Amino acid sequence: MQFIVALLKKLPILPIALFVGGLLLGLLFGYVIAPVKFVDATPAYLRADLQEDYLRMAIDSFRLNSNPNLAVQRWQNLGVGAQQAFSNIQANPGAADPNVIKTYGDLVTAVLSAGGGQQPETATGGSGLSSPIIIGVLGIVLLGVLGAGGFYAYRLLGNRGSGEVTAVMQANEISRNAEKTNFEDLGLAPPITQTMTTYVLGDDLYDESFSIDTQAGEFMGEYGVGVSEAIGVGDPKKVTALEIWLFDKNDIKTATKVLMSQHAFNDPDIRSRLERKGELVVVEPQAQVLLETATLQLLATVVDLEYGKGPMPNNSYFERITLELAIWPRQG
Repeated sequence: MQFIVALLKKLPILPIALFVGGLLLGLLFGYVIAPVKFVDATPAYLRADLQEDYLRMAIDSFRLNSNPNLAVQRWQNLGVGAQQAFSNIQANPGAADPNVIKTYGDLVTAVLSAGGGQQPETATGGSGLSSPIIIGVLGIVLLGVLGAGGFYAYRLLGNRGSGEVTAVMQANEISRNAEKTNFEDLGLAPPITQTMTTYVLGDDLYDESFSIDTQAGEFMGEYGVGVSEAIGVGDPKKVTALEIWLFDKNDIKTATKVLMSQHAFNDPDIRSRLERKGELVVVEPQAQVLLETATLQLLATVVDLEYGKGPMPNNSYFERITLELAIWPRQG
């Protein structure tokens, strides 16, 4: 159950919702509002036996009116199925006069050989439907991509149009400038992956996740950090706890720890709400937190920490916090 909950938390809800909504809208448009209809279809869409019946009627009509243009047009209406239908009629003329059948065939052959007509390419029912379906699918995919891109742009840029530097922009800049630990200088093996992530007050949608892959590209798991608890009212959210998680494809349980402000850690009500999420840890500068699963280890280091200063209890919410997340395979 914990695995399912952790997996659901990591799903990109907005793009999925946009995809489902676009799919339903496309089905509604394609089947209710503007369904595809066949009009003026040629006999080339008929079954082989019905094409043969059509050609028998065309030959019978030719016996009466002897119109060469009409005879060739009806032959062409059958597409590439005309020759097979004609061969079947020659082998089994039934009530038709074999001489009329031969005359009809000679006429069509003479006209087409002289360039008076050209057999069309085979038309199938699928070709009539493929274009609208392809357009619909591409439209749905495009809607999903635009939705995901719009969500990312909204989170990243916010009010950039007004010239304001957003919290996400500040956080990205801080993470880029933060110096990563050189674990080899400390006598440790280099991590599989090493990431800097920063939360800045005002990023109400803060929720970072990263993939863990081997050098050969094999997926091993995922890890991330996001908002776990906020206090007070009003905007922006005053985050008092962050949740770090580590998902291992070889483990049925996702490892989770909650990084809490000093105020939250000492508040019994907040502790009781967060205990079910994982082990509670009070945040301190340069503190390190270790998460372990069956085959992976995550070491989270508090690189930088600053509490907010406002009409709230001291050390109750984060103004800024930068974490270094490093992953190693778990030995033994």
